[in-house]
Amino acid sequence: MQRVFVPYTALRLTEASSIPLFEGHVRRLGEASRGALRHFAAQAAAGVYRVTWDGAALTTTQRPPSRLVEGMPTRVLVSPFAGQRSRFPKPLPPSPYEGVRVAGISTLLTDAGGEEFYEACVASLVAWDGHTLVLPPQEAPAVASLAEAEVAARCEFRRARVLVEGDWPLLLINAVAGSCQVNVPGRRAFPKDVRARIDAVLAQ
Repeated sequence: MQRVFVPYTALRLTEASSIPLFEGHVRRLGEASRGALRHFAAQAAAGVYRVTWDGAALTTTQRPPSRLVEGMPTRVLVSPFAGQRSRFPKPLPPSPYEGVRVAGISTLLTDAGGEEFYEACVASLVAWDGHTLVLPPQEAPAVASLAEAEVAARCEFRRARVLVEGDWPLLLINAVAGSCQVNVPGRRAFPKDVRARIDAVLAQ
């Protein structure tokens, strides 16, 4: 039986009752969800939530904090979506991502040949080539990330293959954690001033 698609997002509600990247979450869920999402933000406790929209009502489930931890180790695996092309809507759990997630480790996902990074198991990635931000190509199979979209809208960047054998600094980004520097052997540290600009964008 074919699985019915349900618009889904993961978000963070701050102590000030705001949702970072609010407009992106509305786009992901659908414009009709705007009022319900504002109502939720006004009355719910701060935290991280899984949110779905069925066209008439939100369903919200509080979940643990982000899996991303500053400085966490990484491993490299072929993406479970390597056979696809281009960005796709964030899949509601359980999804093929569950099979590549391990507690305490960030899994960096690649093409079938293990040559280029597409994304991480719970985040998008952005690289720094020494001059500008680099985002993976649009045709790379990965979640249509709210964080990536916001960076693309507000920062100078270019799109290029982020090679596994390269040495560009990497930063993981998502709507819940913001940015996270992970430990990728052979990679230089991501520039602090550039990261600060990304953090400012993702906090809006």
